[in-house]
Amino acid sequence: MIEWYLKVVRDNYANFSGRARRSEYWYFVLFSTIISIVLNLIDMFLLNMREVGVISTIYSLVVFIPSLAVAVRRLHDVGKSGWYYLLIFLPIIGWIWLLVLFFTEGDSGANEYGPDPKANYNEFEEIGKTDV
Repeated sequence: MIEWYLKVVRDNYANFSGRARRSEYWYFVLFSTIISIVLNLIDMFLLNMREVGVISTIYSLVVFIPSLAVAVRRLHDVGKSGWYYLLIFLPIIGWIWLLVLFFTEGDSGANEYGPDPKANYNEFEEIGKTDV
């Protein structure tokens, strides 16, 4: 699971082209949220910073570009332009629409943004497999 996070941050830091699977997007969101919570706790309790935490702010700045890039690639996977991400500025309705798009299964086969990231991927072969 952590491989999806590392794929976004290390391998595709500022890659806005291509497509991202649901698992790539949602595992990145999960691990990024967990890391943010831990860093906020460190800021609050160890560094005694109540308002603005330095460590969590630095982390947020570091992952801003990859989070934007993976969101754009996720929209590409469902056949939408990356400009759809601007829906985030529409309160409630835009957020709900984006969530629906992020949860929607990607187009099967190639689309105008690239080949299907699920092509030639068998989930049953990956069960129990460890990358050492």
